Amino acid sequence: MARHSGGRSWYGKVAGAALGVTLLAVGASVWTAQADSVGASSSPKATAPATPGGDVEQVAVTIVHASDAGARGVNITIDDGPDPAWTPQVLDVLRQYGVKATFCVTGTQAQAHPDLVKKVVAAGHRLCDHSVSHDTAMDKKSEAYQAKEILDAERMIVEASGGVRPMYYRAPGGAFTPYSRKLAASHGMRPLGWNVDTKDFERPGTDAIVATVERELPNGPTLLFHDAGGDRSQTVEALRRILPSLKEQGYAFGFPVR
Repeated sequence: MARHSGGRSWYGKVAGAALGVTLLAVGASVWTAQADSVGASSSPKATAPATPGGDVEQVAVTIVHASDAGARGVNITIDDGPDPAWTPQVLDVLRQYGVKATFCVTGTQAQAHPDLVKKVVAAGHRLCDHSVSHDTAMDKKSEAYQAKEILDAERMIVEASGGVRPMYYRAPGGAFTPYSRKLAASHGMRPLGWNVDTKDFERPGTDAIVATVERELPNGPTLLFHDAGGDRSQTVEALRRILPSLKEQGYAFGFPVR
């Protein structure tokens, strides 16, 4: 999720819930430039079971934006869930248009709604670690704190999914640090950025969300939406308009390159 100042009460509750969790020790450039900055190696299956910290594929520490669908590829990414009200509706829209997405889930939400995490995986979508408590000030805190947020979330997501490891790590509000990127990559989670922030969390109206995508898509292929944190009816309706429109324009939907 993009960093912003307003409407954080939901995240305050999430952060509070995260305190009860046992902690484990442990920009936008043009598409061509993005594609040049990452490798074209094949990705492991999204459904491969794994144990956090086990034998994992090493991935690059750089923040990825490029799509594995090529020059006309688009990555749909969905942050902050899963949420029992909105995630099923987002999944329905994605299924209707045959689109796969990357769901950046928080540890507390994954732990609270494991059935939804399993549904995301069963539908062929990929998982992304979005930290335990969505602390957008993580980059200002200690490495020990960052490690706990990232690795506890990884464990919680794997447990909720039934053994499926998140393939990416997206820092809340883009609060990456060199340490957090290196740590995530060492656990097989490619740091994941975005190019188009739809600002749907502000509920600007469906028309405004659609217009933002149309205006900013030339910035790059990774689009940021949300399925939690409040009323996401505008997001659902925007996706219902955006997905078929992009298909008609010749875009293909893929996953972020790993």
